[in-house]
Amino acid sequence: WNRISYARTPSTSSLLFFVVAVGLEEVEEEGSLLDLGLGIVGSTQAINSISTQLKEFFVHILIHNIKQNHLPIFKMKLAIASLVLGSATAFSPSAFSGSALKATSSNGSSMDMKYKVAVVGGGPSGACAAEIFAQEKNIDTVLFERKMDNAKPCGGAIPLCMIGEFDIPESTVDRKVRRMKLISPSNVEVDIGDTLQPNEYIGMCRREIMDKFLRDRAISYGAEAVQGLVTSIDVPEDHKESESQYTLHYQEFTEGKSAGVAKTMDVDLIIGADGANSRVAKAMDAGEYNFAIAFQERIKITEDQMKFYEEMAEMYVGDDVSPDFYGWVFPKYDHVGVGTGTVVNRPAIKQYQKAIRDRAGDKIAGGKIIKVEAHPIPEHYRPRRVQGRMALVGDAAGYVTKCSGEGIYFAAKSGRMAAEAIVKLMDGGRRLPTQAEIERTYLADYDKLYGPTYTVLDILQKVFYSNNGAREAFVELCNSKYVQQVTFDSYLYKKVQGNNPLDDLKLLGETIGCLIKGYSIAKPDAEFSNPVESMKRL
Repeated sequence: WNRISYARTPSTSSLLFFVVAVGLEEVEEEGSLLDLGLGIVGSTQAINSISTQLKEFFVHILIHNIKQNHLPIFKMKLAIASLVLGSATAFSPSAFSGSALKATSSNGSSMDMKYKVAVVGGGPSGACAAEIFAQEKNIDTVLFERKMDNAKPCGGAIPLCMIGEFDIPESTVDRKVRRMKLISPSNVEVDIGDTLQPNEYIGMCRREIMDKFLRDRAISYGAEAVQGLVTSIDVPEDHKESESQYTLHYQEFTEGKSAGVAKTMDVDLIIGADGANSRVAKAMDAGEYNFAIAFQERIKITEDQMKFYEEMAEMYVGDDVSPDFYGWVFPKYDHVGVGTGTVVNRPAIKQYQKAIRDRAGDKIAGGKIIKVEAHPIPEHYRPRRVQGRMALVGDAAGYVTKCSGEGIYFAAKSGRMAAEAIVKLMDGGRRLPTQAEIERTYLADYDKLYGPTYTVLDILQKVFYSNNGAREAFVELCNSKYVQQVTFDSYLYKKVQGNNPLDDLKLLGETIGCLIKGYSIAKPDAEFSNPVESMKRL
């Protein structure tokens, strides 16, 4: 009893005080107690039930008083308690298990006293997190998305394992890519895909379709959707040691109106799923990271041209399309996404975009640009991903792989893993987790599972995307069936492959040979300089 926390609403606080007072042996003046009880009952509203723990408490007090021959005094106490019990409702069992009693749920219509979780961002990471929280009925879940029909600039490739793991219907997949053409700086082409099984493919989707499906599913489980832009967050100084609430300031948008309505909301826990320019990361002082600019044009081409891309995707490497990444042509439902990206020379992104269109040539010639998209992509983890009861997931946390630039699967997975860990720590909505607990579960589990993948792809990017000689070697290496098998298996199933020591040793020798050959035939990389812009961080 010495850990009971009072509710935030005055009527509930008074009622709780009265119920505790009923069981105290020191209270002997029935008249004053009766006056107190009647006054509280008269001022308490929306009261119609009582928790099992309270009922058990009064039974215990009754037995204790009978044993101690205090029944005459207790009869008056019990009568008053019964009056309250007959009309009381607003107690949470968590009040009697060491956790703080909470205020009303988001709708404010009843005294549910649930903890409230705000998921800021409605992409794959936010939607998958909200879905898990919403299934815990003792937690209020609010999902913020500034634009419900938002189409984030993205290549849209998802691995096969994501389809089954996240129960994504195939109707959200525009194309099933089973072949890939890799083109070197000197336009040497290598076709890969022979190692794929008939039922294996890379899914190509439009983000506006897939993201909506994931959001709608979270909402169907009970998440409250708010179409609004979170502009700032008030973080209490003692949020790491107490259960003080965070205050979200946001602009809520309604259909047909361009201007939002300024509102605030108090919440107990925040999941930052709001991308590379995360407001949550800024509020929690998560630190900066380096970033790439991804640029993509959606181009409508003829039906005959689309037949080439029916199950085909293309990747172009060379300093003309990117000094540190690759250019792509990915098929969508009735068009192709053509794009590129760079970290080291972001001011030249439109120059690189023109180059990828030129390299694709007749295959997209005459196509109509129907949409132009650009977006920052993180290059590494944020220095801090958890602060107090705020946790980052997806791009906000920096979960994009180098070399491939993949982020959709890792966004969805991190959102789900963070929510699952936190829901378990909250023990049915009875307590709030600490920063140390979230770091010990969500962060430790994620890093253990995917840390090797990030490390391997970081090394590959440094080795093969640094200059044209290395890019030529990379394309030639992809002729190897072993390289294709390891590459596709690692991508499709999100596990670092390659456990054949003999083939790995052979591959090392081939790599050295390809690098020597590549450097001998490659043209020099173009020089560039942007010392000021290259220092910018998000």
